[in-house]
Amino acid sequence: MFFLNGGLFGTWASRIPRVTELHDLDDAGLGLLLLGLGVGALISFPLAGRAADHFGAARTTRALAIACVLMLGLVAAAPTVWALALALVLFGGVQGAMDVTMNGWAGEAERALAKPVMASFHALWSLGAGAGAALGYLATHLALPLLWHFLLAGGLIYVITAVVAAVPWPGERRQPPAAKPRRLPLPHGALLWVGVVALCASLGEGAVADWSALFLLDATAASTAQSTLGYAIFSTAMVITRLIGAGLILRLGTTTATRLAGLSAALGVALAVLSGTLYPVLAGFFLMGIGYALVMPLAFSRAANDPALPPGAAIASVATLGYGGMLLGPPLIGFAASLITLHYAFALLGVLSLFIVLRARALAPPAVSEAA
Repeated sequence: MFFLNGGLFGTWASRIPRVTELHDLDDAGLGLLLLGLGVGALISFPLAGRAADHFGAARTTRALAIACVLMLGLVAAAPTVWALALALVLFGGVQGAMDVTMNGWAGEAERALAKPVMASFHALWSLGAGAGAALGYLATHLALPLLWHFLLAGGLIYVITAVVAAVPWPGERRQPPAAKPRRLPLPHGALLWVGVVALCASLGEGAVADWSALFLLDATAASTAQSTLGYAIFSTAMVITRLIGAGLILRLGTTTATRLAGLSAALGVALAVLSGTLYPVLAGFFLMGIGYALVMPLAFSRAANDPALPPGAAIASVATLGYGGMLLGPPLIGFAASLITLHYAFALLGVLSLFIVLRARALAPPAVSEAA
């Protein structure tokens, strides 16, 4: 399910330049439309957390997977800008809801295994996103119509993953939530800083997903087909880092691993912004992928094991800031780009990466006291 969710997101991200062409959008217009993804997600987070705690995270995730595939097709079929805006709200809603429920499911698996394997699940998301971006490169090269591309890619990814995800899971039993969730589950207490650190990482991840193709077109001499490589390389770096993430976390500790992640992301942003040629910029995206790879898994692992809230509600609260940043960040980058150019708007991501370094201790497990 992580692979499916990432694959659908990567499919969408890889064709943003084509969507921009079809609807004649400038940076500000695209940023405003991307805001719809964030609005849909923010609406869905509390509902998804409550559903995961009530019906079981696994069962809810499987149902949302079908909705994600359908909404991706709806985005491609939108005939007007207003229809596209509505489709993006719906797509963002089901994507955001699935983010919450599948992380709740992963938290159950992590507790059952008694190992820090959340990063491995997120590696499958990144692998799916990279696969979606690669299919986007192929579709662009073949000049495949947007609707056919989204339908074929979504259907293929769903068929491959749904069979595997049908494995029975004990967490599917019906269980009432421990506490009635708030309408907008903003994190508080110790989870507040967890959410803020997640926000810094996810804003950068979302910016690369939605703007990397246009960044390469504006900042380098990349062709339209080459512009799709930025997100693919970024996702590859995230996959590699997340696959070895459990070992890194056990060896370095949560705090040190988080600090090194923030430094790598900041270095990657600097390389991408200061260089004006294709390959150094791609190297910068690679370093950003390494940097952002472990932050979100660690944040959700910390939330899933919070002693004060049930997993669904805790993950939903962190997701409100975390994945909210991934979905709301891109439109903010678009608005900033309209004022100071996209090239310099990316520099803001470096500042946020340094904040990850400063607040790294927030992601330490609640029962573990790590040295600074």
